[in-house]
Amino acid sequence: MTSSAPRRTVLAAALAAAAGVAAPSAQAADASRSTAAGTAAPARTPDAPARRPKSLVDYHAWTTTADWARGRARGTAPAPGARPGIRLAHPTGTFDYRDPHTGRSATWEYATWTSPVHRLAVPATEVVASWNAHTPPGTWIAVELCGTYTDGGRTPWYVMGRWTAGDGEADIRRTSVDGQKDGKSSISTDTFAIDTPASGLRLTSYELRVSLYRRPGGGVTPTVWRLGAMGSDLPDRFEVPASTPRLVGRELTVPRYSQEIHKGQYPEYDNGGEAWCSPTSSQMIIEYWGRKPTRQQLSWVNPDYADPQVCHAARYTFDYQYEGCGNWPFNAAYAATYRDLQSLVTRLSSLTDAERLIHAGIPVITSQSFLKTELDGAGYGTAGHLMTIVGFTKDGDVIANDPASPNDAAVRRVYKRRQFENIWLRTKRHDANGQVRSGSGGVCYLYFPAKPAPTQHRVLAELGIR
Repeated sequence: MTSSAPRRTVLAAALAAAAGVAAPSAQAADASRSTAAGTAAPARTPDAPARRPKSLVDYHAWTTTADWARGRARGTAPAPGARPGIRLAHPTGTFDYRDPHTGRSATWEYATWTSPVHRLAVPATEVVASWNAHTPPGTWIAVELCGTYTDGGRTPWYVMGRWTAGDGEADIRRTSVDGQKDGKSSISTDTFAIDTPASGLRLTSYELRVSLYRRPGGGVTPTVWRLGAMGSDLPDRFEVPASTPRLVGRELTVPRYSQEIHKGQYPEYDNGGEAWCSPTSSQMIIEYWGRKPTRQQLSWVNPDYADPQVCHAARYTFDYQYEGCGNWPFNAAYAATYRDLQSLVTRLSSLTDAERLIHAGIPVITSQSFLKTELDGAGYGTAGHLMTIVGFTKDGDVIANDPASPNDAAVRRVYKRRQFENIWLRTKRHDANGQVRSGSGGVCYLYFPAKPAPTQHRVLAELGIR
């Protein structure tokens, strides 16, 4: 695999693998691609529950009928259906928007919903919002954040994303917004960050506002089912404490897709498949839950291309400002366009948390960056890469579906636990030139059913997710 062109990163967000791919350190005996959520072996349970340290991460979301009722609705109303949400009921104004990526100008009518103030359990240096929504053609949403600093000051209303599922003539282009800052904090693609954490300044609380847009006089409406954010204050560290294997010996049956077989395909979407680690990982997990695009939805893909659903995922996660498919919330939002799936972006504190999710049947998409020498068996180094934890060996090593593989059959890898845990959870690292760079600090995507099984619901709740 040739090196991908370097581009702007967000806390080592999803980039293409930066060097050649070696053969995997282990391959699955069973190369089947079940689209159902299955397992290969039962997990070994611990003799005693693990003691959980105080979390440095606060994920909070509004998802229930009661949640939506507590917010300030201006023109929004409860959405009908089994899943609680909000819709545009009565427009409260119009907004003239010139799409910077198409040059087209249009007038849109809108309504808004603003969350109650959420006081962070851990005053944060970083916040990432994520959402689940349905946006029919000719509709879109904008998610904004406004917070309070420890010095009593307030941030402006920052745009965390302008998003729509489609990209047709009636649609805007989904986009992050550059250039947002107030001298204390700024937005880098999908991440709010305090500019100088060493100053001690933190964000103590925030509100989220979602605006729902449609063409004036139209009868269609966006629907929002989940709106949330992950705030964190992680220490600068090159090494993280090692966890003890506990819930191990289980592997989920997750489809295996290589991004590398798409090299050169649809270069308008982030230079083609070599940079598609994030949407490729997303598509694997979407299909693990038994969902996939329809034949009609895939009709635009060249029929000579294998795994056309990976091309589809790249197209519909693409951020036209970032010019890449690695926008974390956009990947989560794409997953939630599939029937009865919900999704979010958060951080986990250790592989112990990932073990619990795997034990409950929930795969974990992780973001990490590393030198070739830091992850045995990978065969490459990367400034940022997404892959999926699908299980743990009996010894506690990580079984990963790594899309930076030469073909689908080679996607299953086994990585040493200690190496994987450190490259995923650290917040500082050295690049190949010895320069200090940032690490993702345990960022992950979680995709799971709108109505999780009782065990899944319990584990998610224990990790602060509902």
